[in-house]
Amino acid sequence: VSDLRPSALPGSFDVSRSMFDLRSPPHRFMKRYDSFSSVPSSTSSRKDSQGSNRSLDTITLSGDERDFGRLNVKLCYVSSVEQIWITVLHCKDLSWPSSCGENPRISVKGILTLPKPVHFKSSAKEGCNDIEFMETFVFAIKLQSLQAVRLVFKIQTQTPRKKTIGECSLALRELSSEESTHWLDISPPSK
Repeated sequence: VSDLRPSALPGSFDVSRSMFDLRSPPHRFMKRYDSFSSVPSSTSSRKDSQGSNRSLDTITLSGDERDFGRLNVKLCYVSSVEQIWITVLHCKDLSWPSSCGENPRISVKGILTLPKPVHFKSSAKEGCNDIEFMETFVFAIKLQSLQAVRLVFKIQTQTPRKKTIGECSLALRELSSEESTHWLDISPPSK
């Protein structure tokens, strides 16, 4: 058995690190084979570019390395009334587990990570390639309080039960009265 942790791979930094990182959850379409596989061991290993043997079930095939989608939001701070305006626009190319069904109901939960966190949530929409939310949330908070916090978004399915399927976040250090648009890469939820 090989130790596949990144520290055991000296000189392999020119190879995509995610290929060898087995701590991340298995991809949706990845098939795993265990020791009871009917594939003979002589055909189930290959030499990688560094010359070490690797079992096929540890290699992420290209095309299987997919992203989890992107969230499009707009931010604006209206200093005259000390309000932050957060608009959740779109969620594109979102991936969800097959256990959530074909077209689950998707919503976006937002959290301003203040000492007393501020939570808000979009309405639930049917899951598809381009989910349009177009919902604005307004909170009266002093600018200096916001500049030290993050805005966290959790992408959640509503059916069959509430489940966080992805998340992304954004620092609010450069919040201003100029409306800014952001495309945030969604990653698997942290444990």
